[in-house]
Amino acid sequence: MNLPSETAPLIDDELELLAQLVPLAGQDIIELGCGAAALVRKLLSRHPDTRVTGLEVDERQHAKNLAAPQAGLCFMAGVAQAIPFGEASFDLVLMLKSLHHVPKASLPQALHEAARVLRPGGHLYVSEPVYAGPFNEVVRLYNDEGEVRAAAQAALDAALRTGHWAQVAEQRFNMPVAFRDFDDFEQRMMRPTYADHRIDEAKLAQVRAAFEPHVGAGGAHFTRPMHVRLLRRMARAAAADVVPG
Repeated sequence: MNLPSETAPLIDDELELLAQLVPLAGQDIIELGCGAAALVRKLLSRHPDTRVTGLEVDERQHAKNLAAPQAGLCFMAGVAQAIPFGEASFDLVLMLKSLHHVPKASLPQALHEAARVLRPGGHLYVSEPVYAGPFNEVVRLYNDEGEVRAAAQAALDAALRTGHWAQVAEQRFNMPVAFRDFDDFEQRMMRPTYADHRIDEAKLAQVRAAFEPHVGAGGAHFTRPMHVRLLRRMARAAAADVVPG
C-alpha cells in the first residue's frame, strides 16, 4: 500500500502497523538507533517472550536507557554500520527514523550489516519521515534533512539491486505530533542530546515565528508524513560479499 500523504491513514501507534506486517511474538529483534526505545518497550509489554536489543550511538541517551531496565530488553552502545553481533543473530531489524542519521558514506555498510545479522527470511523494517508537510516546514528552518532523507531512500534502492533483499511491503501513513507550546517544541525537537543544531537567538526567533501560527487552545498539532519499507533478507551473504558503493 503506497498512498500519497494527503490520503494516507492516520496512525498514532506505529506498533500496530508493525504487528500487521511481521511476526513479533517470540522473536529476536534489534533496533538500530533506538533512542529511548519507546516502541520496543511497548512491544515487550505485549510479547514478553520476545527479546530485543537496542543499539544506540548517543552516550547520554544510552546512559538513560541503562538506567531504565526492562525484562527482555538489553542495550548496547554502537552504530548501525558496525553491529556488534554475529551472522544470523536476529529475526527482525528495526530502523525507526534512524536510517537518515547514518553518515551518508556509511549507508551501504549499515544495510550490509543489517543483512549480515539477519537470519534467512528475516526482515528489515525501515520507517522514515517524509520531507514534506507543515511540520517539516518548521523543522527544516534549523535542521534541513532533505539531502540525508533522500540519501537514505537511495541507499535502500541500491541495496535492493544487490539481490540480497526483496521489498515485501511499503506503506505511507501520517503520524500525529503534538506540543504544549513552543517551549515544549524547542526542548523536544531543537535541542536533542544527539545533535547540536547551533541554535542562536536569531534562529530561535525565526523558528518561533513559523511555529506560533500552529498553536491553538490545545497546543500545536501536526501530522507528520511517514514512509515505511519492509525488506526481507534473501540468501545469506558470504564473507566476501562486496558492500555496494
